[in-house]
Amino acid sequence: MDKKSLKAPEKLKVLFTIVQREKVDFYLDILETFEVNVQNVIYGKGTAPSQLYHLGIGDISKAVIISFVREDKIKEILSTLEERFYKTKNGKGIAFTVPISSLIGVTVYQLLSNKNLNKEGE
Repeated sequence: MDKKSLKAPEKLKVLFTIVQREKVDFYLDILETFEVNVQNVIYGKGTAPSQLYHLGIGDISKAVIISFVREDKIKEILSTLEERFYKTKNGKGIAFTVPISSLIGVTVYQLLSNKNLNKEGE
C-alpha cells in the first residue's frame, strides 16, 4: 500500500445523553440514524435539587445513553438532539461529548466508528 494513500482515521468521541427513562428508546432510535454502532444504556435516578425543575429535568428516573461517535457527525447529532429536546413532549435531556485520546486495535476502531478500513477489493 502506498504511503500517500494512507489516511488518518477519523477521531472518535464518547457521547453522553441523559434523558427520562421512558424516552430512552426514542433517543436510541435517533442515534442509530447517525450510524452509531455501539450504545450502552445505564438506568439511574437523578438527585437534582428543586432549583433544576424549571429546566425540565425534575423527574428522577433517568437513563444515560453512552455512545461512540465519529467526530465528523457530532455537530449534526447534537443539533438533532437539541431540536428533539425542545420539540418532544417530556423529552428534555442533556447531551455532551468527551474526546477519546487513544484506542488500541484496528478492529475495535472499526466497530466503534462503524467504518471499514480495509482496501477496496479485500
